[in-house]
Amino acid sequence: MKNKYLAVSIPTGIGLEIGGYAGDFGYIAREFSKYFKLIINPNAVNGGILSAVNENMLYTEGYALDEFLAGKINLKEVTVQNKIGVIFDKSIPNDILNVHINTLNALQIVEGYDILPYDITDEEVGIEFSIDKTSNISSGNIKNPKTLLKSAERLIKSGADVIAAVCFFQNYKEADDINYTNGNGTDPIGGVEAVISHLLVKEFNIMCAHSPAFDTLDISFKRENKKVASEVISSTYLPCVIKGLSFAPKITKENGISYKDIKGFVVPRSALGSKGVLACVRNNIPVYTVQNKTPLNIDSQKMKINVKMDFEDYISCLEHLKETI
Repeated sequence: MKNKYLAVSIPTGIGLEIGGYAGDFGYIAREFSKYFKLIINPNAVNGGILSAVNENMLYTEGYALDEFLAGKINLKEVTVQNKIGVIFDKSIPNDILNVHINTLNALQIVEGYDILPYDITDEEVGIEFSIDKTSNISSGNIKNPKTLLKSAERLIKSGADVIAAVCFFQNYKEADDINYTNGNGTDPIGGVEAVISHLLVKEFNIMCAHSPAFDTLDISFKRENKKVASEVISSTYLPCVIKGLSFAPKITKENGISYKDIKGFVVPRSALGSKGVLACVRNNIPVYTVQNKTPLNIDSQKMKINVKMDFEDYISCLEHLKETI
């Protein structure tokens, strides 16, 4: 049977009730992937040391997903593992860096991932991050994007098919939102992580994903909220990123999968302001919305667009789609 492609987006840094934490949309993504080939952004399946990604998902960075839905790029599934280039921010303290390098070595030995020798940026990347108190959306800035781009360029010249970037988030605990830790707030670093990956994908036209490095290695000894549990059982988030990138699709201008192959786009009901949604409207790709609480109120009425159908939860959406698509 011919593959049925469905795109699903879980935007990062906007405080989604489902998917706004640590891989907490993963089990839903796996249900969808039983019936569809899912084109899905990393935020939907990344869970620190854990990952929900499987062979029926195309791990597609958010900027690339928007470009794909707009018809500006195609996606080509890979059958051989990607060569993964890893960037480390020069500002990562040496003891923290050692933990990440040990993680890469373990992933190579245990899982057999094709990881190239890592590259350390020439200068500190300089990551700034915060949560806007009015909108409750996380955002941030890269002080020195050029050093990140230079590092990526070296890795690509060495043969990297995809890039994992590990930037340093100093004083993370001071900025951490207690509401997020309790499972009802916004990821304070989600917004700037999207900025980092967007920059690399836009510049080099290859898949990229970001993994943060902090100034402490806190594994919790308390019973934490299940939405953030996967973040507190590991001292690094690299495993999920490396797994996702290992078979991430290639970006191409011709051949492969195009937006015309997409049967629908599933997005949160109150987050319809993305370029991807607008591209679907222009390209006649059906948009399916699902109730998934956010601080936003950018719905179909505000955007003045028509959606195919609206659902109260993801499972009822799936039940409808598997019967009608």
